[in-house]
Amino acid sequence: MDAPTLELADIFRQHGPAYRQAHSLPLHQHRLMQAIETCRTQALGGVTEWCDHCQYTHTRYRSCRNRHCPKCQGLARAKWLQQRKAELLPVEYFHVVFTLPAPIANLAFYNKEAVYEILFRTTAQTLLTVAADPERLGVGLGFFCVLHTWGQNLHFHPHLHCVVPGGGLSADLQRWIASRRKFLLPVRVLSNRFRRLFLKALEQAYAAGKLQFFGELESLRDPQAFANYLAPLHKQKWVVYAKPPFGGPQHVLEYLGRYTHRVAISNRRLLTLQHGQVSFAWKDYRDAGKDKVMTLAAEDFIRRFLQHALPPGFQRIRYYGFLANCHRARKLEFCRQLLAQPYSALLPSLTACGDFLQSLTSRDLRRCPNCGVGILASIRFLPPQRMDSS
Repeated sequence: MDAPTLELADIFRQHGPAYRQAHSLPLHQHRLMQAIETCRTQALGGVTEWCDHCQYTHTRYRSCRNRHCPKCQGLARAKWLQQRKAELLPVEYFHVVFTLPAPIANLAFYNKEAVYEILFRTTAQTLLTVAADPERLGVGLGFFCVLHTWGQNLHFHPHLHCVVPGGGLSADLQRWIASRRKFLLPVRVLSNRFRRLFLKALEQAYAAGKLQFFGELESLRDPQAFANYLAPLHKQKWVVYAKPPFGGPQHVLEYLGRYTHRVAISNRRLLTLQHGQVSFAWKDYRDAGKDKVMTLAAEDFIRRFLQHALPPGFQRIRYYGFLANCHRARKLEFCRQLLAQPYSALLPSLTACGDFLQSLTSRDLRRCPNCGVGILASIRFLPPQRMDSS
């Protein structure tokens, strides 16, 4: 596939300096923009490679490795998926999405870390408690959640994607109990439980002084105004979407790659940058998923992108239940014993990250791009340039 003709870095290089001059940005957003602008340029240094067959020589510049950069997620995704291979079970998997209603999203915009933490915690509590209910599955689940904060039009839209094996451990840890073929847990029950847990946790955060209010939400500093703001949400339906199972372990890696290392917008969706206007492709899911083109002023485009920058150090992929980090290996081995199927039969073995990336991209990154026969060898390393602090 040909490289995109327009990249996010191009927009940042042309319009980023004026945007930074006009707006007071937190340090992590300054660093994010600088990382994307310099990614795979001589500013970060690199290596000169030589082909042992046709003597072709080219320079490959280093990546910024910023988790918001659309050019750096391919390898990160490959490494992560390679690690996840060892955690697959011979069962079908479900995809459940928990979405925050618009009034809560407005609060999250000014309180990202606090509200995101509540979102993760209450989503996990919802899935674990409903699944453990003897009237439901009566099992201990294991799953992981991935935070996304954007919609196709780059508006702020926080939601969690949860990938859940179809079943779990019995309460006495003696059996694996499978879910129904096309049914994991009742969505209505999940929605009601999630709403109750989230609003309770949000009220506790407010009482503890952990929330801040700016702009149109400044009046919510008053406790009665805050209570009135939340009151309608106690009766409103909260969106929890459970997709049908997407297959067994042989399909999981491909499916997971669509969600785990996405950024707010990929370079492939960028169309033009002309006269200070950015045009990009998007799907309008409110209009039967039709493909459309949106055009924004570059300043507004940058603003929309930056609102999805995660707080520094925030973990956007988290694991729960029998997949929790503290006992994952032990619990997974026990699950496989109960399922009576060895892991070695599940997937082909890929010995190196490069091999796995090749399987995902159909390209061998060690092969010469000029002749397609020779192997590239590093002959000179280029140091990074000193960055201008402005």
